[in-house]
Amino acid sequence: MRYDWTPLWRSTIGFDRLFDVLDEAQRTAEDSYPPYNIERLDENRFQIAVALAGFMPSEVTLTAEQNVLTLEGRKAEKEGRTFLHRGISTRNFKRQFTLADHVEVKGARFEDGLLLVELQREIPETMKPRRIAIGGASGSNVSQIEAKAA
Repeated sequence: MRYDWTPLWRSTIGFDRLFDVLDEAQRTAEDSYPPYNIERLDENRFQIAVALAGFMPSEVTLTAEQNVLTLEGRKAEKEGRTFLHRGISTRNFKRQFTLADHVEVKGARFEDGLLLVELQREIPETMKPRRIAIGGASGSNVSQIEAKAA
């Protein structure tokens, strides 16, 4: 069942991205191919593992654009093959993952039939919390004395 977000769009301003993310999550839940895992390796590192049995690296494209990671697979049918049973799905697909702000793709590799995509969150120094020195009554100097390490 899909939820129609249109009534909420009419009464909110500036939340367009939130509704896009909710809509994408709802659409992704309906499509289960190819199967995948998302794993948190540590506080700022993640890994997406996508099961791509039967695909070669040349048949898969991975594109990162703004906050969307797009994975597409195009499998060419081989002529002259007759299957008695075909249980390994090799249909064409397109799967998108919405990435949080400051999450970047660090690399991807095939390993044991899985496509492993490494992600890293890198928060810019200007957005990290910092401690501000409190001056006395005579001065209003504000200077950074310590930045929280990532």
